[in-house]
Amino acid sequence: MIALTLENARVMRPDGWDRGPLALDAGVIRDTPAGRRVDLSGYDILPGIVDPHGDGFERHMAPRRGALRERDSGVVACAAELAANGITTAVLAQFWSWEGGMRGPDFAEEVFAAVAAVAPGVPVDLRLQLRLETHYLDAQERAMEAIRRWGISYVVFNDHLPHQRLAEGRKPPRLTGQALKSGRSPEAHLALMTGLHGRSDEVPGALDALCAGLAGLGVRMGSHDDRTAEGRAVWRARGVTISEFPETAEAARAAREAGDGIVLGAPNLVRGASHAGNVSAAELIAEGLCDALASDYHYPSPARAARRCVELGLLGEAEAWRLVSEGPARMLGLEDRGRLEAGMRADLVVMEPRSRRIVATIAGGKVAWMSGEVADRFLG
Repeated sequence: MIALTLENARVMRPDGWDRGPLALDAGVIRDTPAGRRVDLSGYDILPGIVDPHGDGFERHMAPRRGALRERDSGVVACAAELAANGITTAVLAQFWSWEGGMRGPDFAEEVFAAVAAVAPGVPVDLRLQLRLETHYLDAQERAMEAIRRWGISYVVFNDHLPHQRLAEGRKPPRLTGQALKSGRSPEAHLALMTGLHGRSDEVPGALDALCAGLAGLGVRMGSHDDRTAEGRAVWRARGVTISEFPETAEAARAAREAGDGIVLGAPNLVRGASHAGNVSAAELIAEGLCDALASDYHYPSPARAARRCVELGLLGEAEAWRLVSEGPARMLGLEDRGRLEAGMRADLVVMEPRSRRIVATIAGGKVAWMSGEVADRFLG
């Protein structure tokens, strides 16, 4: 770990910008000078980004279906991409789903094993989220085994079954493509979905028991794509206190009124709308209905989304950046990061203020990414 005192940069402290020195030593931020002095005049220093939900790692783990199985190398490449985008803590969101293929349990266990093998050797703090399909009842016991084995501390519940179509006896859209990804024939895939839909009456009781078990393990739980206040209340009663990507303002307001955490997709804000036609992140942020912005499927988006909040007049710079640093850290129970103050984990990004390009990332007091002219300053 490096010992440095970074000087002459603008530093985003909890209360806003200042130009005081920032000292790092033994992986934490210090309140007295440490190590060599580095002149970073002309640059900004901000807290490292805490990404509470991202599945962009899939492109590294399986770049072309059936062509490569270099899982560990994929995690290393993913960590480098995260760091290049200022992400110092990353929650890798992996499906545990009847959908099969890259969303099935077999692939998930490969991901978990690869992350466990690689994480101790990279600066970025890599964490795991298991995204469990609610109707995948026969795989719940195996999911619990994986959660215990790999120390997974965050579980999110999804339901991707096209219930209305199945109830009407109609074929779901994109059936053939989804079946091919799963490795099944369209007929077999449809039969599986129909069978899962037919067990819907069993799901509430199974989820009650599962959530009680997860709570006993100290696992944080979230629901994905909430649509109604009633639905959010059902999840909250089970101890599921994070609302990921609520699809409506009604659901987000219900989460806020109950004190639940709210995660929105940074790509939604960057592109100006939900790609699925749901409520816009900008609208919810304007109402104060956001605790954290997540990369979702695009790692550059959190930093860009924080800037977009400022450009749209939604938040000031410090408030906007808290949505990608302190906000998600608090929501995940990571009280040692997300702010640049003495005693906190030494997670920070160095940004070129005109281009807003991240030119250096330090995670846990280790250099995770550095590029261009700023490297000359650090290397002397």
